[in-house]
Amino acid sequence: MEQQVAFNDQGLVAVVVQDNSTREVLMVAWMNSEALQLTLSTGEATYFSRSRQEIWRKGATSGNTQQVVSINHDCDGDALLMLVEQTGVACHTGTTSCFTDRSLTHPTRD
Repeated sequence: MEQQVAFNDQGLVAVVVQDNSTREVLMVAWMNSEALQLTLSTGEATYFSRSRQEIWRKGATSGNTQQVVSINHDCDGDALLMLVEQTGVACHTGTTSCFTDRSLTHPTRD
């Protein structure tokens, strides 16, 4: 699969993470080649932290793990969609999803 992934100029690809049971979008994260290889080989979601510049396995310290069910790439190969079995919460704020209660206002139409 890695040959089909178009990493950006920083060597990263965006990953949309979706709950396998509910299909709720849980989070968006980043992977580099190493994180993708670790995820594929272990079945445990592993990402690249842009702020810390390091690999991190989801739930390594929190216990909120993600077991990978499937990974697909989009038509351009520059984004991944990963279905997971989530244990605990996905967001570092303690919510199920990183997209909880964060809606943009829809502009009023004339």
